[in-house]
Amino acid sequence: MLRFVLAGTLTLTALPAVAQDEKEVSCGYQADVVAAVRQARLDRVREAKVKETVLASDPAWPAKFNNAIPLVTPWIYEMPRKDVRDNDLAQVWKDACLAQ
Repeated sequence: MLRFVLAGTLTLTALPAVAQDEKEVSCGYQADVVAAVRQARLDRVREAKVKETVLASDPAWPAKFNNAIPLVTPWIYEMPRKDVRDNDLAQVWKDACLAQ
């Protein structure tokens, strides 16, 4: 009986760590998407062609993160090019994601 209680306690205390790890991985992939869109902007890819261009580069993130491309594209394309060039938007995104 004591073994089951200990096993249950260990499992429950490990859950927040697993959730945090999953969040870090997800935020990392999201930041990768932002970095790819940022690079497309710097390469002067037209906004309408960003998704096609990014996907043609065979990105390393899981396919479900491709859905973020049209969501972050307007955010990046609305900024002045100087701001896009001079700021690490992927890190900004990752920090904001992890803070949630």
